[in-house]
Amino acid sequence: MNKKELRTVLLVEDSLADAEMAMDALAEAHLANPVVHVEDGVECLDYLRCTGAWAGREPGDPAVVLLDIKMPRMDGLEVLTRMRHDEQLRRVPVVILSSSHEESDLARSWDLGANAYVIKPVDVDQFFEAVRTLGRFWAVLNEAPDAG
Repeated sequence: MNKKELRTVLLVEDSLADAEMAMDALAEAHLANPVVHVEDGVECLDYLRCTGAWAGREPGDPAVVLLDIKMPRMDGLEVLTRMRHDEQLRRVPVVILSSSHEESDLARSWDLGANAYVIKPVDVDQFFEAVRTLGRFWAVLNEAPDAG
C-alpha cells in the first residue's frame, strides 16, 4: 500500500460503548489508518458523500466501513442498499459488525453485497480479537480494485 494512501476505517455504530471498544481494539492492532466514528446511517452516508457535517472533509473512500445494522434514523441494511446502488460507493468494502443473530439479517446482508458479516461476541476479549483481525485485514491487507 502506498504511504500516501492511508485510508480511513469508518465505524458506524450507535452504541457508544461498542464504538469505544471497537476503536480501542483497532488501536491495539497498531493500524496507522485513522478511524472515524459516526453514530447512524444518515451520518454514514453524509461522510461517504462529503455532505452535511462532512462537507469539508478530504474526499476519498474509506478502506472499509464497519457497519452496525440496528441504528436510529437509518439502519445499516438501508445504508448498504444505498451504497451498492451508488456508482461512487458500490466498491467500498462493507463489513457488517452486528449483535444480530437473526438469519434474515445475515441473508439480507449477503444479498445486498456485504463483504463480510461478523457477529459481535459478547465476550470482551473475543470482541477485541475480532475487531483487531478485521482492522488488519481490511485496512492493511485488502486492496481495492481500480475505480476504472
